[in-house]
Amino acid sequence: MTHYRLFAFSDCKDPAREQEFNDWYTNVHLPDMLEVPGMISATRWMSADNKENEVHKYVAIYEMETDDLKAFNDAVRERGMWTVQQGRFSDLPVFSPDNFPRIYVQIMDEKRPSGD
Repeated sequence: MTHYRLFAFSDCKDPAREQEFNDWYTNVHLPDMLEVPGMISATRWMSADNKENEVHKYVAIYEMETDDLKAFNDAVRERGMWTVQQGRFSDLPVFSPDNFPRIYVQIMDEKRPSGD
């Protein structure tokens, strides 16, 4: 199977409800999305720059494996729609537009300092 990383960049549309957004994302949305076959793990990250009017302040990084990326994307979309139908989706997230790449495949081995 091919190994991928899915990067889901997001922002909270209401700064006054950012704690609610982070609680939902970490404790509801991430576990829901990890139910998609092929998902291995997920972590969330926040910008360390803390710039005013920042976009993509948050990123969830999912580790995944699949031999059929189209079927995987369909399953992610289906799971997302299920969360909406079940009332498990929040009104707070703002995600990147559809033309923003989100799934990446590794094209080289990790490099580390030579220690010289």
